[in-house]
Amino acid sequence: MDGELVPWEQAKVHVTVNALHYGTAVFEGIRGYSQNEEIYVFRLRDHLKRLVESAKIVMFNNPYTVEQLQDAVIKTIRANGYRSNVYIRPIIYAGENIMSLNARELPIRASIIVFPLEKFFDKTGLRVCVSSWRRLPDTSMPPRAKAAANYLNSILASTEAKMMGYDEALLLDHQGYVSEGAGENLFLVKNEVLATPPISSSILEGITRDTVIKIASDQGFRVVERQISRTELYTADELFFSGTAAEITPIVEVDGRRIGDGAAGPVTSKLSKLYHNIVRGLEPRYKEWLTPVYGSK
Repeated sequence: MDGELVPWEQAKVHVTVNALHYGTAVFEGIRGYSQNEEIYVFRLRDHLKRLVESAKIVMFNNPYTVEQLQDAVIKTIRANGYRSNVYIRPIIYAGENIMSLNARELPIRASIIVFPLEKFFDKTGLRVCVSSWRRLPDTSMPPRAKAAANYLNSILASTEAKMMGYDEALLLDHQGYVSEGAGENLFLVKNEVLATPPISSSILEGITRDTVIKIASDQGFRVVERQISRTELYTADELFFSGTAAEITPIVEVDGRRIGDGAAGPVTSKLSKLYHNIVRGLEPRYKEWLTPVYGSK
């Protein structure tokens, strides 16, 4: 917290922090994967670069650099002595000031949280529904920023889906095209061509989404970024979510309609297996995406 290691039970903030009252915070979700007593943090610098850019979008006077944050992440994992898979949550937030709505005058604080995590979704395939809530448009809130306030939109959609008996929600953008899941990007597979909604569909520019685009292209698949209609979901050969927490997770049902044969399809399975190996350092071609915790400086 603010450059100091703090015991978990003492990691507290005051009730007057601006972030609690107005959602004035930006954050990241990052994974570290265990392999042969090492932990590899996946695309750490890319995540932290997006964090700093998110702070810029919401006009924080952010004093923290990517380099400082990267060193702090490694330091925090080492201090805990973790050797298992971990989840890393850096957050930059507005401190004690409940009266101001001026982001430029708020005190800025930062924390890095690390804890063990194996799987986010405990199912091999998800049942999802299209939410009645629309994804917030760039003209109202900045979807490109991974900002805490944006996630009330996600919470409403995900809660609605679970109340209806589904595992997760899909949101449409303000034009009625598919945007993304409540906390995940979406890929559609048809005739072995992968499609994913464009930035203009109010998506978060996912790091895992970018990873999937690159590794799928390397495997010879055609990948296109384009608007996707809701009804295209129902006739897709395969659908899957991508995200730091979700990794690559198959979608087997949308709005009560079975996708493909109701199980992970061949393209999804191939990319999921490759992703699993990449994040654990088992694919030398992609090692530049990995930051080793104990083998680094």
